[in-house]
Amino acid sequence: MGYTFGFIGTGNMGGALARAACRRRPEQVVLTNRTLEKAVALAEELDCDIAMDNEAVAREAQYIFLGVKPQMMEGLLRSLASTLAARADRYVLVSMAAGLSIARLQEMLGFAAPILRIMPNTPCAIGQGMILYAASEQVTEAEVEEFCDKMAGAGRFDALEERLMDAASAVSGCGPAFVYQFIEAMADGGVACGLPRAKAQEYAAQTLAGAAGMVLATGRHPGQLKDEVCSPGGSTIAGVYALEQGGVRAAVMGAVVASWKKNGELGKQ
Repeated sequence: MGYTFGFIGTGNMGGALARAACRRRPEQVVLTNRTLEKAVALAEELDCDIAMDNEAVAREAQYIFLGVKPQMMEGLLRSLASTLAARADRYVLVSMAAGLSIARLQEMLGFAAPILRIMPNTPCAIGQGMILYAASEQVTEAEVEEFCDKMAGAGRFDALEERLMDAASAVSGCGPAFVYQFIEAMADGGVACGLPRAKAQEYAAQTLAGAAGMVLATGRHPGQLKDEVCSPGGSTIAGVYALEQGGVRAAVMGAVVASWKKNGELGKQ
């Protein structure tokens, strides 16, 4: 077997996971992309190999990442079906496509191939990702364990019932964009109060990172941690009141629900 990991598609998400895979053994990673120059540039950056086409990755890699948009998946799988069917060794297809179930992917391919469905997010690129996963019955426990171990540089992994994938992806997959908006808004507020832009952005980003770390490290409810910052009659509770007046919690909940609904629509296209 030529490579442990092969990436078909090196866009934002595929590229982030490729960076994580290359942290340990870049010589065991191979990339390809519809625009080959993009894959070549990333391969040079990561010191890994390049494949000239999708079929080469499908022939040579043990874990084959399918980094294409949901509406392009059926065409990709059909083009790879004969190559995969001809393999005598073990392989696992790794899909990160929103809204596409394992059963639907197997239907597109035309046979019950081993599939690991993952829902990652872009912080995988710096080892701080949240990766949810569900495996088809054709994938062995040993293969799942090996995958999680060798991709540990991507961040935190969690097994999840597949029926909950769309909901979870709306939180962790789409969530970074919501958080970036919040960081930008906090920085804008700091600038409005006189802070230089670069410092306001740094302070806002580190504050978000630290607060998230507190939730994960302590396991305490965010509301409890929030209460501990709010002194009676103080500046923090005044700011919290302003957020409540602006409907921030309802807006964030609405964003997650909207993303969840869109995930369901993508699976039906």
